[in-house]
This record gives sequence, structure tokens and C-alpha cells, in this order.
Amino acid sequence: MSIRNSYKWILRPGAWISALLVLSLLLSACGNRRKALLPNVSGKAGEVIIVMDKAYWNGPLGQLLRDSLAADCPFLPQKEPLYNLADVPPASFSKLFQLHRNLILCDISPKVEKADIHFGTDVWATPQCVVRINAPDEASAIQLCRENMTHVINYIEMAERKRVIDNTRKYQEASLRAPVKAIFGGSPYFPSGYVLKKKNEHFAWIAYETTYVNQAILIYQFPAVGNDSDFSLKTLVDHRNEMMKEEVPGMFENTYMTTSIFAEPSLRFVKYEGRHFAELRGYWEVYNDFMGGPFVSHSFYSPDGKRVVTVEAFVYAPKFDKRHYLRQVESLLYSWSEE
Repeated sequence: MSIRNSYKWILRPGAWISALLVLSLLLSACGNRRKALLPNVSGKAGEVIIVMDKAYWNGPLGQLLRDSLAADCPFLPQKEPLYNLADVPPASFSKLFQLHRNLILCDISPKVEKADIHFGTDVWATPQCVVRINAPDEASAIQLCRENMTHVINYIEMAERKRVIDNTRKYQEASLRAPVKAIFGGSPYFPSGYVLKKKNEHFAWIAYETTYVNQAILIYQFPAVGNDSDFSLKTLVDHRNEMMKEEVPGMFENTYMTTSIFAEPSLRFVKYEGRHFAELRGYWEVYNDFMGGPFVSHSFYSPDGKRVVTVEAFVYAPKFDKRHYLRQVESLLYSWSEE
């Protein structure tokens, strides 16, 4: 074959598509190999390392980051920060810190032409979350953070959540999904150690219990009306209280779980990976007893649209802070799948 004919072959549309497909596969394989060679992340869940000059950390920019990322976590009985923060000067950002699970890197320099934020993963370790904040001066960095802090918090939250879900799928109690799916048309993934405590045609209770900590998933359903009232605050709380009274008794006679009136639950509507649901967040308590704690639930239509399905996470840990335990079990709600 001549060189001229070779060029003709290379320029054929089908050949270009084939070449691009091969290149794509090669790049994907290289990316997977690179990720496989990275070390595992270090650090505890809920920790964020912020790399910036000490002067900025002690000034308005650092204060803004602390006010946002270390604000009180909502609906916990005791004050706990959204994240535990640690500041590291750029000169001290060694390999020890580079392996951390959540990093925010701040580059504030006149050499930076445009203020922007980049979101990345798996730079020095896996599964790693990296946020880069670049700005020519502190004022533009502050403005940038104010405009994008919700995205930063959500990005870190999603990274923490994905770690829990990925680990759960890797070490799941596979036998739990089938009976739950048979009733509700879908199921979360459950980590090793969770057990089925109760199940009937409209309710399931799956929990992980130790001496001092109880992390649980409650799943229940009720008939749908077919309009917005299905997901109103009153509807969701009323059905929750009805179901808890019937299915979640306390330790003594005439005691049962209910929704605390200490603070009205919050309601928001969420779209996550193509799924739409109403998120209810509040406090639970035991009627005629002194037990209580935080809960969060996701409510959505069943596959046939005739029922509202609610999958709820709650924590009881009277001797400990609750943020970590709630974040763990709440992450399982996001693993709901009908497959």
C-alpha cells in the first residue's frame, strides 16, 4: 500500500471513529491504572484541610471559611461543626497532608490572572476531594468564596457520601436488599453488620446496633393522593407519626417513637442523580420517655406512582457526638436503587 493510499485510509470517517474509540479506551485504561496506583486517602471522615498563608487564614478570608465550613451542623442535639477544619501553610504542605481525604488549596497571588474555583478528585490519593481557589488578591478570593460556598460544601458532602456508599457496596449485607425491594420496589445498600429487625407489607426496620450506638433505616409507605400535598410538611410528619406509633415501640408500655415538637422539621426538595425526593430533617423522641436524637428522611413516589415511599435514617447515641453517625447512615439513603 502506498503512502498516498495510507493517508486515504486514515482519513476515512469510519477509521477516525475507530481510532478515537481506541484512544478513548487507552486513556480510560491509563486513568484507571493511575488511580489504582494511588495510595488510599488519610484522615478522619468530616475533616477538611485548608492550605493557605497564615495571614489569610487569620484574616477575613479565613473567617469566612470557618463561618461556612465549621458552622453548626443542623438538627443535632449538641453543637457540632459541619466539618472539622485544619489550616496548613503552603510551605508545610508535605506528602503527609497531600494524602488527606478533603483538601482546599488557596492560591492568592498577583500572578493569578482570573479568580476561579476548580473541583477535582484523586490528585495525590484516592478517593480524594480537592478544591482549588485561585485569586489575584484577598478581596476577590472572598467574593469568589461567597458566591460559590454552597457548591464547595455540597462538593465535599458528596465526596464524603460517595465514600460511604462505595464502601457499603463493597462490603454489603447482600441478603437485605431482596426482601426490602420486594415490598417497596427498591432498596438502599446496607453495610455489613446491619440486620433486619422488623418487616411487614408496609414497613421495614434495618439497624446496626452496638452497646451505646444505634444507627437505623426505617422504610415505610402510604397511599398517594397524586398532587403536591403528598409531600407537604404536614402530610409527611402526620404519616411519620402514625407509622412510628404503630411500628416503633419504646422500652415501656405506652411509649413509642414520634416527631419532636421541640423544633419544627425542615423540608426541602432535592434532585440527585436523576431522582427527585422530599427531604425531611428533624428530631425524633420517644413519647412518655426521655430518648431522642436526629433523623432525616427521603420521600418519593413508588415506581407505579400509587404510593409514597419514605426511607429514613435515625441515630441514637446518647454518649457521643452524632454528626459522624448520622452522616454515615444518611449516606445510605442516597444509595436507593430500583435495580
